Amino acid sequence: MRRRAFVSLLGGAAVWPVVAWSQQPMPSVGLLVATSNVDWALLEFRKGLDEAGFVEGRNLTIVYRSAEGHLNRLPELATDLVNRQVSVIFATGGPVPARAARAATSALPIVFAYGGDPVADGLVTSFNRPEANVTGATFIGSSLLGKRAELLRDIVPKMTDVALLVNPKGTLADSQIRDMKAAVQVLGLRLHVVNGSSESEVDEAFATMDRSKVNAVLVGIDPLFGFVLSKRIVALASRYSIPAIYDARTYADSGGMISYGPNLPDTWRQAGVYVGRILKGEKPSELPVMQPTKFEMVINLKTAKALGVEIPPKLLFTADEVIE
Repeated sequence: MRRRAFVSLLGGAAVWPVVAWSQQPMPSVGLLVATSNVDWALLEFRKGLDEAGFVEGRNLTIVYRSAEGHLNRLPELATDLVNRQVSVIFATGGPVPARAARAATSALPIVFAYGGDPVADGLVTSFNRPEANVTGATFIGSSLLGKRAELLRDIVPKMTDVALLVNPKGTLADSQIRDMKAAVQVLGLRLHVVNGSSESEVDEAFATMDRSKVNAVLVGIDPLFGFVLSKRIVALASRYSIPAIYDARTYADSGGMISYGPNLPDTWRQAGVYVGRILKGEKPSELPVMQPTKFEMVINLKTAKALGVEIPPKLLFTADEVIE
């Protein structure tokens, strides 16, 4: 994200009294991201900072560090932010940036925002009592797999075989497979678990689904899918004419048939608020990990028609948004 673009989007935000801020050094936030294509998330993060009274260039400095998809660079980038003595590190794009920050410092506050389980990922000891120097916001959606499976069954009523695409190298894979097995048992469906931990493996996963004649696919939750390969996955579902459901509206906006899950922008907004509260003196250990409270269903009717799928009227009526 270019600094000029970042600044241009911050107009109209609340400003703290100049006199108060002139008496102390301007605080800084170290932004540590795994990839560069997270502009939509950072926009919401800025809104959270704005709510807390912080605006870059007025009463806040932001130091940007992106691994550009090369996760092995994150430890070095995290150490650089620590050496620059930023006030808070905001780590996003999966659990790896937050892990790198946590390994680099036990003193500086760290706030994360992503869709995994921070306890399982070793970032916090519990949701209610994070302890240490790390807290943040998560949009864990694995528990919604059953609901997504039901939606697919409503959309494809003759469905007998459904696939679940997971990243076997991700920390959420096992829990998603477990939850999905329980869901298909209730629905009387056959489950096909397909793996993808790289672009080529995801390509092969869809080819496998096509050969297996699955009726639909549920795309699992993983930073690789959501931040790096989302458009590729949507394109593959279209190429093989496989109805798919996703966890985030960004997929539907890119041409995915339907998404159902937490309101992701709100997760990053909450993280921005947390960073602001820490800058004002609160400790990460005093701030419980925020979990999603808003959920939305987005239907891309144009994609559904292209796939020859008829969306039931009841879903169109209850959807938060229908893209035509």
